[in-house]
Formats: sequence, structure tokens, C-alpha cells
Amino acid sequence: MKISKRYKEASAKVENGKVYDYAEAIRLAVEAASAKFDESLELHVRLGVDPRHADQQVRGVCVLPNGTGKKVRVLVFAKGAKADEATAAGADYVGAEELVAKIQKENWFDFDACITTPDMMGVVGRIARLLGPKGLMPNPKSGTVTQDITKAIHDIKAGKVEYRLDKAAIIHVPFGKVSFGADKLIENFETIMDAIVKAKPSAAKGTYLKSIAVASTMGPGIKVSYAK
Repeated sequence: MKISKRYKEASAKVENGKVYDYAEAIRLAVEAASAKFDESLELHVRLGVDPRHADQQVRGVCVLPNGTGKKVRVLVFAKGAKADEATAAGADYVGAEELVAKIQKENWFDFDACITTPDMMGVVGRIARLLGPKGLMPNPKSGTVTQDITKAIHDIKAGKVEYRLDKAAIIHVPFGKVSFGADKLIENFETIMDAIVKAKPSAAKGTYLKSIAVASTMGPGIKVSYAK
């Protein structure tokens, strides 16, 4: 595999095999980011749980204090007064069966998050196999199946992120942009890590945090100490 000059230069700033304090790691990731676009900073956490067991799943949401830096397009499935509420709260798309048909027939996915009222779940369920693989299927656990449409929209627009375990027992989640600066990124990191630690399943045994790393979109992974 050919490695770019930019990546080599960024990797040279990271001491091979060293495990960094999280604040130091984030500052280093920001310093090493050199792409021509505003790179995201990503958190990767390997947990000591078995994702094959339902009682060891780790999934949740939290609102980052400094947002994600990404403009999020929100689609809301609702009718009547709740549809009016969604529009007033700043939803980008609001509708019901007509949006389901648009997704089915046109393969339309010009949105980043999907919210629905509980009474619309039967309608939304028709496209679950289309929304699910893209991580867009509304779920009560993530706060996207709710009667409080205004709060759900505001949380997502403000920087709500969802974290969930993959098949390899790793959580991957972005926590801001390089342009935020290290201090704001550190605050976001602390918030998401606090949520992950608190989400430890009672069935999990042994070491919960196996490894932690941060990286910019185009930069090298930097190992983070999980002693704290």
C-alpha cells in the first residue's frame, strides 16, 4: 500500500508504541492534521464485552458540549400538530407516507438523522430494511422515537452523537472538528468517554476498557491511556 507524504509526516510526530494522556493525544492529533479540509476527530474504543450477548451490548447517545461541527439534516415522520411542531423546531423534512414512498421508489437519503412519533412507527417500519443498514432507523433508546419532537430535533442539531458496539466490540464515534481547537475537543472527548464508561453492562466481566485511540480523518491513530 502506498503511503502519502502527508501521512508519513503526520505519523513522524507520533512516538511509536507510546500511550499518551488523552489531552496530549488530542493536541497531537490536531497538530498532525494537515489535510486541505476540516478533518473530524474520531474516537475508537475497544471494550472487554462480548457483542454476541444481548446483555453485554453498549449503546447510547450524548450531546457534545461543543457540537460535532457538522450540519445535520433531520427528517421527521409525523402528522398533524406534531408535523407542525417539527417544522417550527427546524426539521429539514417533515412528512408521512409520501416520504416513505420517496425513500422506497427513489432510494432517497438526503438526510442524516431520522425521528418519528410513536404512532408513525408502523409506517416507518415498512422501510426498516432500508434505514437500518444506514444507521437511520428511529429507535426509542436513541431518543428518535418520541413525542417530544422539539427536544429531539434540538438535541441532534446541537451535536447529539450515538455510540454503539460493532461486531468486533469496538465503538467508533466522531467528536468534533480540528477547527474547534484542542480545548473544545477535550471537553467533547471527556463527555463521550464518561457516557461510555457509565454504559458498562452489569454482565460485563474483567477489564472493560481494552484500548482507546484518537485520530483525525486522514491522520494516524494515537493510543490513549485509559488509566483515568
